[in-house]
Amino acid sequence: MTRIKICGITRQEDAQAAVDAGADAIGFVFYAPSPRAIAIDRAWDIVRGLPPFVSSVGLFVNAEPDWVREVLATVPLDLLQFHGDETPDYCSQFGRPWMKAIRVRSSNDIERAFSVFAEARGLLVDAFDPALYGGTGRAFDWSLIPRQRPLPLVLAGGLDSVNVADAIRQVRPWAVDVSGGVESAKGIKSAEKIRAFINEVRSVGKTD
Repeated sequence: MTRIKICGITRQEDAQAAVDAGADAIGFVFYAPSPRAIAIDRAWDIVRGLPPFVSSVGLFVNAEPDWVREVLATVPLDLLQFHGDETPDYCSQFGRPWMKAIRVRSSNDIERAFSVFAEARGLLVDAFDPALYGGTGRAFDWSLIPRQRPLPLVLAGGLDSVNVADAIRQVRPWAVDVSGGVESAKGIKSAEKIRAFINEVRSVGKTD
C-alpha cells in the first residue's frame, strides 16, 4: 500500500481533513520564504491533536541548526525532511529520523543521492527548479527513477488526483507527497481535493 503525506499544512481544519481522509503523515514547512510556512506555536497546536499512527513531518531548507533545535524543543516531530543542500552529517545531528529530498535533473542525481544519503530513512524525489527548493507544482520525467532502490522512495512534484494513480503504477513508490495539488489557494487545503487524491492512491492495487 502506497503511503500518503499531505504537506504544507497551515490550519487545524486542513490537518483534520487529511486525517479523516486517511493520510499517513502530515507535513509542516519551517521555511520562512514558503507561502506554506507555519509558526512553531501553530504547528504545536496541530501536532498535539493528531491521532496515533499519523506521523508529523517537519520540512527545513538549509536551516541554521539552532532553528531546527528550536522547532524540535516545542514540536514533537516524528521525522525531519531536508529539502535544501544539506550534507549527511548535517541531517544526522538532530537525533531524529530524517529523509532527504532531491531535485531531479537526471537519473544520476538519484543514484548519487542513494549512495550519499544512505543513512536516511528515505529519499524524496521532486522536480528541479533553480530558484525553488520544492513546491514547484510541476512533475518531472518519472522514467528517470531507477527500479533498484536501496532506500524507500517518496514521489513528489506536481501530483494531484488526476495523475497520482498513473504515477504510482509507473513508479511504484513507497509513498507519495502532495501539497499544491490538494489546495484551493497556496497554504489552504481543500478537503474535497484531499479526499479525491487519497481515493485515487488507494484505488491502485484494487484493480491493478
